[in-house]
Amino acid sequence: MLVRRYNPWQELNTLERHINGLLGDTRVPSARFEKGLIRVPAAELQETEDAIHLKLELPGLSAKDLDIQVTEDAVHISGERKSETKTEEKGTTKSEFYYGKFQRVIPLSARVQNTNVTADYKDGILNLTLPKTELEKNKVVKVNLEQPAA
Repeated sequence: MLVRRYNPWQELNTLERHINGLLGDTRVPSARFEKGLIRVPAAELQETEDAIHLKLELPGLSAKDLDIQVTEDAVHISGERKSETKTEEKGTTKSEFYYGKFQRVIPLSARVQNTNVTADYKDGILNLTLPKTELEKNKVVKVNLEQPAA
């Protein structure tokens, strides 16, 4: 009979690895069941007084493969990474690259002037500067503090 010592911390380590895997993954379920999961670009939003700065990670894509549409309250990004067809007579190829179409909608926390958006795409990083509307820039809320009756 084999005696094993129970280690409750090992179960916690396993659970932590699973949670980190879920949170660190940038894949979403596909509309097509047979394809499995589709990778979406990672995004970073930074908001200042005058604008919202959106940074997207799009490695391996050229500008012509991207379609970016900006509304007053969201950014719609779609694109396609086309597979490179190679014919090899011998050997095995294993790939973790994702080829195919993707789409992502990023809601914005403030209304922007979608006619004045500036974009910069270099080394697989897309930077969008989305200037806020004048109403959003000048939005001030006055708080009235009433003195309690004495």
